[in-house]
Amino acid sequence: MSNHPFNVLFLCTGNSARSIMAEALVTTMGHGQFKGYSAGSDPKGTVNPFTIEQLEKAGYSSDNLRSKSWDEFAGPDAPHMDFIITVCDNAAGEVCPVWPGHPASAHWGFEDPAAVEGSDEDKRAAFERIFKQIMARMNAFVSLPHNMLEKHAIHQEIQKIGATPVVG
Repeated sequence: MSNHPFNVLFLCTGNSARSIMAEALVTTMGHGQFKGYSAGSDPKGTVNPFTIEQLEKAGYSSDNLRSKSWDEFAGPDAPHMDFIITVCDNAAGEVCPVWPGHPASAHWGFEDPAAVEGSDEDKRAAFERIFKQIMARMNAFVSLPHNMLEKHAIHQEIQKIGATPVVG
């Protein structure tokens, strides 16, 4: 196994909520074994304030999080990605760039908490529910045995994690 952290890119259309939460969670929960990144095909340009609120409430740093285009990760100077995971159904259906090194990929669909209408409390509840769902899948991912992180073995495992129903 490599002694560098595994780079994981989470993709969503707007890159303002789910992919941002996943980026923070994998980096923190991975304890140096994983480095999270996130991007969108059509980024909003700002991180949703309820995303920041949820991350800070859970004790995760949101200092370096920003909404950005997936084009940043398709160029020759971009970090090499080991894993690409889409977290919204729109991004899963889009034609993605060809990622250098052909990283393992999977789709982990989550509802969009930013699409919830209603009071701020309704929105907070949606963000907290989706955050917990992402955290559950992330826990399964970062807990995989190191020998499972081999490129071909991991592909099947991350597909299984994405197919697992989420409760909430």
